[in-house]
Amino acid sequence: MPAPAGAASTVYTDLDGAIASARDFTASFLLAKVAEGAVVRPRTVEDARLVVSELVTNVVRHASGPCRVDVSLMSGMLEIAVSDTYEVPPIARAPDPSRIGQHGMEIVLALCESLDVEPLSSGKRVRARLAVK
Repeated sequence: MPAPAGAASTVYTDLDGAIASARDFTASFLLAKVAEGAVVRPRTVEDARLVVSELVTNVVRHASGPCRVDVSLMSGMLEIAVSDTYEVPPIARAPDPSRIGQHGMEIVLALCESLDVEPLSSGKRVRARLAVK
């Protein structure tokens, strides 16, 4: 029997509280899929919460407009896509244990199977993919 697939989206027009809300939205989506029979490691839920938190944090810091979070589950992968109005792609810096902050993209790259940035007509979409099993 194939694992339940599905997708969900939410938009934050007010970025106050968007980071915590996006974490909860992502975890709720995954836990609902588990209730439907999907096999998702508990660690994946926490990793997904961290990835979406880092991606939405970049939006809160750099974009002035709305933020859209899309999550989809298919073929053993969770895709998290975060769209915003800031056209500059996020940059992963070289690891530096003495640097305080700015490690978000390092974390995302360490947890995800893949990451890509798609330019949009007014902004960008960052897609991160995590294995769920």
